Amino acid sequence: QVQLVESGGGLVQAGGSLRLSCAASGRTFSSYAMGWFRQAPGKEREFVAAISWSDGSTYYADSVKDRFTISRDNAKNSVYLQMNSLKPGDTAVYYCAAQIPPRGGGWFPLSVHKYDYWGQGTQVTVSS
Repeated sequence: QVQLVESGGGLVQAGGSLRLSCAASGRTFSSYAMGWFRQAPGKEREFVAAISWSDGSTYYADSVKDRFTISRDNAKNSVYLQMNSLKPGDTAVYYCAAQIPPRGGGWFPLSVHKYDYWGQGTQVTVSS
């Protein structure tokens, strides 16, 4: 069982920056792929960014590419999302998620349904 706790959300003006953190419990954090998703009111939860457990490969939604950066620190059992040049359209609840990599290899960084554990979310509001 993995517990995930997000922090770092808040209210920021357009063009500003925020850094989200996600702290994970458990001793096997380094073996999980990690992702960030977001959900705006009335919309489905959508992929934002993901990072692999093995080689640090990263994946981004087109809407955040070149503005957001995902990183992880296995020694601190944490994953981060640095968000720059924020836009009002980035307003949403942001969720951290962990995916147990399949034994056969390969994983599904973009698929919300393939993640096994979720945090409670942190609100990000970007004002214009």
